[in-house]
Amino acid sequence: EGTSSEMLVRFGRRSGQAKENTEIKNSEEDQVLYPPLLPSKVDLRQVTIIPHNEWKRIRDSLDSLTREAACLRAERKAKKEMHFRSQEVVKHWTNAYAGMKEQKLEAKKKRDEEIEAERQNLDVEEAIYKQGERKKAIEYAKQYQFYQTERVKKFHSGLLLSRVMKERDAQIESQKNKIKSDKKWEEQLKLSIEKAFKEEQEKAEKRRRDRVALANDHLKQIKEHEEEEERRRKHEEKDAEEIRRQNSLHEIEMRKKLEKRKEEINESRRLFFEHVNDKNIIKAVERQQQEEEDEKIRKFIKAKKRLMQIGKEKEAETHRLMEERRERINNFLSELMKKKLDNEDLIIARDTAEAEAEREKREREKYEKNKAELKAIEEYRAVVMKNKEEEERQRKLEAKKQLLAIMKADQIFQEHEKEKKRKADKEHQKVRDAHIQQMARNKFNAKQEKQAELEYCRLTEALMAEKEKEFQDYAREVIELESESTNKYIYPLVKAVQEGHGGGHGPVFVDRGGIRPSYQANDVIGVQLPFCNSPGPKYNFQKSKGRLGFTW
Repeated sequence: EGTSSEMLVRFGRRSGQAKENTEIKNSEEDQVLYPPLLPSKVDLRQVTIIPHNEWKRIRDSLDSLTREAACLRAERKAKKEMHFRSQEVVKHWTNAYAGMKEQKLEAKKKRDEEIEAERQNLDVEEAIYKQGERKKAIEYAKQYQFYQTERVKKFHSGLLLSRVMKERDAQIESQKNKIKSDKKWEEQLKLSIEKAFKEEQEKAEKRRRDRVALANDHLKQIKEHEEEEERRRKHEEKDAEEIRRQNSLHEIEMRKKLEKRKEEINESRRLFFEHVNDKNIIKAVERQQQEEEDEKIRKFIKAKKRLMQIGKEKEAETHRLMEERRERINNFLSELMKKKLDNEDLIIARDTAEAEAEREKREREKYEKNKAELKAIEEYRAVVMKNKEEEERQRKLEAKKQLLAIMKADQIFQEHEKEKKRKADKEHQKVRDAHIQQMARNKFNAKQEKQAELEYCRLTEALMAEKEKEFQDYAREVIELESESTNKYIYPLVKAVQEGHGGGHGPVFVDRGGIRPSYQANDVIGVQLPFCNSPGPKYNFQKSKGRLGFTW
């Protein structure tokens, strides 16, 4: 009951408590600040007051799950941190499984690095060795290619000849020392010498034939080049002639078109002038007809006026006669009136008045009739003149419209002709530009070909100069080496070195790659005459000279 009474207390103090205890408790509760949870305008006597301990118990019972979850998370985090610290400590131990595994991995990594370093060193050494082998192969190929050139072959032939001559002299000297009295050996030696001499002659003849064949090939190539150049020149001349012919045909066609266009313009102008002349003739005829009609109208009006004048004159004459008659009648009546009675005077006066009224009526009707006829004539004349003026105005408008249409058609025709001329000029300009571009392109191509040929000649001369220098260095070393043993048989080597390209006996032709022809040619081709090494006359001409009387 005490607890329930405490929970249900709404206002005031509980019974049985001292005032001092209440004040102490209130002072303790005042130390804890709470936010204003009550809304405004609330009756405090209707609010239930819960003690702080009870409120704390209720709140703890509601938040127990959240606190347990937070505790579990903190515990797991602490365990995880402890596990990491344990691993960090254990991995450095040598007697533990993790430490042994780590050491083995480190050792394996070091071994792999050492093996990789050794392999890299081996690869570098292998690359250096292969590079050296490649250099040796390249040097051997260059040397082999150098030995396969014609000049080096000839030089080696001279070297072989010098060594053979030296060996032959040594053998001859040895044979002379051994068997000086052996005639058979001398004959055999003589035969071998003659045989060797014949072989040398055959080789020289073969070289001559080769040179002649090479010269013929060169002449044939030169002739082919000249024929090709002639064909190209003829083809260019033919193209130029075709272009000129096309241009002349085009000009002739354009002149024909221009003449045709001029003829069309002249024909149009002639037709226009004929049309204008026809219109002028028609206008003149119409004007003449109009003048004739006007003349007829004038004659009619003049005749009408004449008739009216005659009528007026007749009327005046009639009126005069009537007046005279009236005067006579009046005089007569006056005389009768004097003589007769009043009754008779009245009858006569009445008859006279009736006759006068009848006459005036007839005169008035005649005047009205003449006036109506004159008015009709005037109206007819005005209508005719108005129609003529309207027709003339319509005719002028039609003529003006037709003239404007002709002028517009002529202007359109002129513009069309100008447009055609502009298009034709544009086409001609395009053709001329194309021809100019083609000529410039051909000229540029020819210039490029000439530059390429000059560049090729320059590079060829530089390469030949380099090869000549290499050959001279090699020949000088060989000659120096051979001259150390003997200086007697180096003439073939010196001759092979100084021979130059072409195998001639003249000076070196520097402008044509260092060839040595037998004579200096007049052109830049460097064609040389064949060189024939004659062994001498086979017949004795002394007897013939003596028989003929010659003393020299």
